[in-house]
Amino acid sequence: MQKVMSISNISDETTTEPPSPSPPPTYKLFSIRFLRLHGRDLFAASANWFLVDVVFYTSNFLLSHIFSSYSHNPSSSATTNVYDATFEVAKLGAIIAACSTIPGYWFTVFFIDKVGRVRIQIMGFFFMAVIFLAAGIPYCWYWSKHEQTKKGFMVLYGFVFFFCNFGPNTTTFIIPAELFPARFRSTCHGISGAAGKLGAIVGTVGFLWATREVEDGDDINQVYPDANRMRTAFLILGGVCIAGMFVTYFFTKETMGRSLEENEHEHERDKNVEDEEIGDGQSLAST
Repeated sequence: MQKVMSISNISDETTTEPPSPSPPPTYKLFSIRFLRLHGRDLFAASANWFLVDVVFYTSNFLLSHIFSSYSHNPSSSATTNVYDATFEVAKLGAIIAACSTIPGYWFTVFFIDKVGRVRIQIMGFFFMAVIFLAAGIPYCWYWSKHEQTKKGFMVLYGFVFFFCNFGPNTTTFIIPAELFPARFRSTCHGISGAAGKLGAIVGTVGFLWATREVEDGDDINQVYPDANRMRTAFLILGGVCIAGMFVTYFFTKETMGRSLEENEHEHERDKNVEDEEIGDGQSLAST
């Protein structure tokens, strides 16, 4: 027992002191210096996440309308119940996920360190904009012709989900996690994600507004009233993708090939350069 006590006493005496706390940060979140160093990055990450969620969630909502147009059969519409219709929409979503969504993720995993985050994000926004415009402008033509044009439209629409995941739907998660300093990383990533969820709300509500039925009867005399509303939704989504492409090109920094420590040191160098510029300005003012 004495040996045990003596060993414990020795261990207590030989324990090292706790490490000294790290120095406090020189600037706080949302301070003027933070906005100068990271405001542009936070804007780019939040805006891109907002725009891609507008497109992604609206595209999922459009599936039910597209499937109803694709499977419309007057002879069987009376016998189809809501459960069968829901099952068919879910089956269509599973097919798109297996053929477009999941392969898009794997393409991103393979190319993200070869092509770069920014290039993949710009490419995804660009091809989604092209697909939405190509599907939205001649929307009536797809559904007024024979069965082959309908199948072609479904394949074209599936590429939206492929380029969404081989593009901004993946990179918007990665870039904020690599771009900001360690003490701000989780907060800035959360702010960017919150902007994305706001985009999801705007997308779903905007979709309901764009595809609403006109109450005053203006669309009664139109040949394809539902097609005209869907065309509006597609053109709006194409414009959102173009906006995301420009935000990515002008505001988003590339983080490929750099570790988190290198990004941290780069921000510190920017801070030191700013301090030197401020000091030089003060010395010139004093003279």
